Amino acid sequence: MTTIDFAPEVAEDFERILDQLVTHGVDDAAGRTQDIVAAIDVLQRNPCIGRPIGRHPTELRELVIGRRSRGYVALYAYDAPRDWVLVLAVRGQKEAGYTRL
Repeated sequence: MTTIDFAPEVAEDFERILDQLVTHGVDDAAGRTQDIVAAIDVLQRNPCIGRPIGRHPTELRELVIGRRSRGYVALYAYDAPRDWVLVLAVRGQKEAGYTRL
């Protein structure tokens, strides 16, 4: 089974997402962040499910999570020889891009 790790900066992404949900009065904002993590857990069994982006020694992919107001995108690198995923960033689907990249 593929190992999944999160880059330390992803904690900032979850804080930003949670703040935005609370600001807009979304019920169960914490549950929404748990839903994002649960969707990322799918990568343990299907690490290539995300759409590839660009060419890179460690393949970069985007996992689309949910849709509309519940839509998010997780950027991750998959290292096939090590069977390892590193989640690099998470953003809302309506956000322009990844804030640190």
